[in-house]
Amino acid sequence: PDLIPGKLSSRFVVGLTTIKSNNLSGWVFGPFGVPNAPSIADPELRKKKLNAEIANGRLAMMAIIGMFFQDGLTGSAWGDWALYTDSPLRAYENEAGVQAPVGFWDPLGLSASGNTFDYKRRREVELKHGRVCMFATIGYMVPEYTRLPGYLSPSYGVQFTDVPNGLGALSKVPALGWCQLVAFAGLIELNVYNEQINGESGNYGA
Repeated sequence: PDLIPGKLSSRFVVGLTTIKSNNLSGWVFGPFGVPNAPSIADPELRKKKLNAEIANGRLAMMAIIGMFFQDGLTGSAWGDWALYTDSPLRAYENEAGVQAPVGFWDPLGLSASGNTFDYKRRREVELKHGRVCMFATIGYMVPEYTRLPGYLSPSYGVQFTDVPNGLGALSKVPALGWCQLVAFAGLIELNVYNEQINGESGNYGA
């Protein structure tokens, strides 16, 4: 309300319904805060209703924040994101990885600066990490079914069949073996996959 009586009356109603002491208001509040309504007698039903209220309240808090955010950027709580013409992320709408229905997905705002170099660098890192993780996933699954024959470390007497799958392998592989793996990965990183073809992130010509 814009008028003073309307403002005062709305505040009076809100203030009165938030007072829990019936000594002050003379009211007893039942379900949904309805004055003088009977309360829920069944404890199980009461618990169920309270859980529903808490869950709905949490969802509503997230929803109102999203509506505020969208309203501020598009001019309406139901506004089309196409109206947010000032977004620096529009420069990346045609890049690889932008897929429906999410579109350009950057929840942490790492590309908000609009810096092309930063974007390409992070995309390159994303592709590298994704490729490593795909190899790691295969490395987790294959040893469940088969192992290489022979010795992993002849000098330490460690066979491939002695190495457990998963994180347990960290304590079985000799320290020198891990140093060799790190050195090999560094060699590949610095001398093989270090030049992009046509400025395309993740394209090393392999």
